[in-house]
Amino acid sequence: MAENKQSTKYAFFIKAFIIVMIVALVTGAGFGYMVWSRAFKPNVTAGDRETADIHIPTGSDMYDVFDILVNKDLITNISTLEWVALKKNYQNNVRPGYYRLKEGMSNNELINMLRSGNQVSVNLVFISQRTLEDIALLVSRQIEADSSDIMNLANDDEFIESLGFNSATLPSLFIPNTYEFYWNTSAEQFFRRMKNEYERFWNRERERKRKALDLNRLEVSTLASIVSEETVQAEEMPVIAGVFLNRIKKGMPLQADPTIKFALGDITVNRILRVHLDIDSPYNTYRNPGLPPGPIVIPPVQAIDAVLNAQEHEYIYFCAREDFSGYHRFARTLSEHNRNARLYQNALNQRRVFR
Repeated sequence: MAENKQSTKYAFFIKAFIIVMIVALVTGAGFGYMVWSRAFKPNVTAGDRETADIHIPTGSDMYDVFDILVNKDLITNISTLEWVALKKNYQNNVRPGYYRLKEGMSNNELINMLRSGNQVSVNLVFISQRTLEDIALLVSRQIEADSSDIMNLANDDEFIESLGFNSATLPSLFIPNTYEFYWNTSAEQFFRRMKNEYERFWNRERERKRKALDLNRLEVSTLASIVSEETVQAEEMPVIAGVFLNRIKKGMPLQADPTIKFALGDITVNRILRVHLDIDSPYNTYRNPGLPPGPIVIPPVQAIDAVLNAQEHEYIYFCAREDFSGYHRFARTLSEHNRNARLYQNALNQRRVFR
């Protein structure tokens, strides 16, 4: 009898254990499914695209990021994203930048990417720009730094002197090219990067050629800026550079019309007149010998290399061709140059270009 009772009691415990285990398994499975659905179930939707890009500004908090995602309709369930974000302490690890989300990403994948700062780089592209303001506007469209922040540093004498430039020579810092940047680059980081690229540009070979010309880097860039404004024909650039170098060696003024336009602050002038040559400016290369204080535009690499590889010849004059082809006639003597100049002036008169 006692044995039967013992057996019944044992069976009860077995059943109870099985029930508890079943409940635990069901509960565990339910909890597991909940965790999976919140963390690993696809929650990013890019619509009819495979990817979607977002910019997270510097200073954003976690809920600012959520607002960006919701406003762009990129998240199916924001509450599950918040749950995963809090579990992964994203609120203390928000990193600004430019991020590319993929269709079907899970909350876990998304938060891992955002909290690690695994952002996409942007290609910052600029060619020869006319002014620092042009550079600032162009750059601010491609990275987070505002154009006003860039210009504030460009006008900060102490800062630009720390880079090895002054207000006149600063355009030399910018070597036109395509550069990879992180979107959340600050204005100061942008300048520091440009300084590094500048040093990299002036490699051993360019330094050797520069020294052979007896010019420093800033003088090469200044001359290159004038050359680039004198012709649109690439093959002429080394020839024109040679003309200016010949003038410098002879102690002659450069007499470069583009520097007069720069001094006048009017690039629309088509014809330089005698009255223009009287302007009192250090950029007036008709009145002042040698190179002006700095570049008149941000020179393209092609023009810098044209100066470094200037053609050796005996020309000391050049004048635009009367066919307006963009090419020039070169001369060794003033009388020859005057004949060329009359041909061009007559062509301007025929076209009624008087200024």
